[in-house]
Amino acid sequence: MRAEFVNPFLASLLNVVKTMASLDLAPQKPRIKKDEVARGDVSGLIGMVGEKTKGSFSITFEEGLALEIMQRMLGERPNGINEEVTDMVGEITNMVTGGAKRILADKGYDFDMATPAVVSGRGHTITHKSEGAIIIMPFDSEYGAVFIEICFDG
Repeated sequence: MRAEFVNPFLASLLNVVKTMASLDLAPQKPRIKKDEVARGDVSGLIGMVGEKTKGSFSITFEEGLALEIMQRMLGERPNGINEEVTDMVGEITNMVTGGAKRILADKGYDFDMATPAVVSGRGHTITHKSEGAIIIMPFDSEYGAVFIEICFDG
């Protein structure tokens, strides 16, 4: 998978979290992911289909980071992952994908986005619907980590 396709998702995540929660994330080293087990506690997954490609994108937060973002956005901290937190993760997934979609459209890649699905719980799985390699990119913060996964055909 080409960097020109991955980088808009990375840039969009950094922008969304900075804008919504005034929080900086530190990108770590991307790698190929070989299994479907999520690396955090709550994930948003969204499918994308275009004329040239199809794929999916997910974002998985460790609980501590998800709760910190929730507190910074709404001024209250939930005791754990609840419906409000899963709604927020779905919204962040939408915003990050939308931001990447705008950048990619300028490069000639156009695709439609599905509605994100949100899954939570330790050890949950993320099933990407395309045949390509899964790139996982971790980001660290003082409150925990977030992982994005990108998987596209072709």
